[in-house]
Amino acid sequence: MKKSYCPIDTFVNVVKGKRKGTIILHLFQGDKRYGELVKLLTDMSERMLTKQLKALEEDGIIIRTVFPEVPPRVEYSLTDLGRAIHPVLKSMYKAGIMMEKTIDDLNPR
Repeated sequence: MKKSYCPIDTFVNVVKGKRKGTIILHLFQGDKRYGELVKLLTDMSERMLTKQLKALEEDGIIIRTVFPEVPPRVEYSLTDLGRAIHPVLKSMYKAGIMMEKTIDDLNPR
């Protein structure tokens, strides 16, 4: 996690990226295995999902747990920081819905 001039920019830089916010919101509902995340994020390639999961782990938002089984089982969960930013992401989600409605109202088909 790299600090920015403004804490808002630091936050945005951590959660921006293809579907990072969505990944966090899914993990807030409970720990998920990699395969579950693949099924939840059908518009995302597995390569991109892996990249985003790794970035979220490096930034301290999620924890990746590997269970010593055959075949290996990997599970993702939120850290305390990941759980703490949930209300902000939920508010961003609601704001996005309001903005989409405004865009639809301004640009009727």
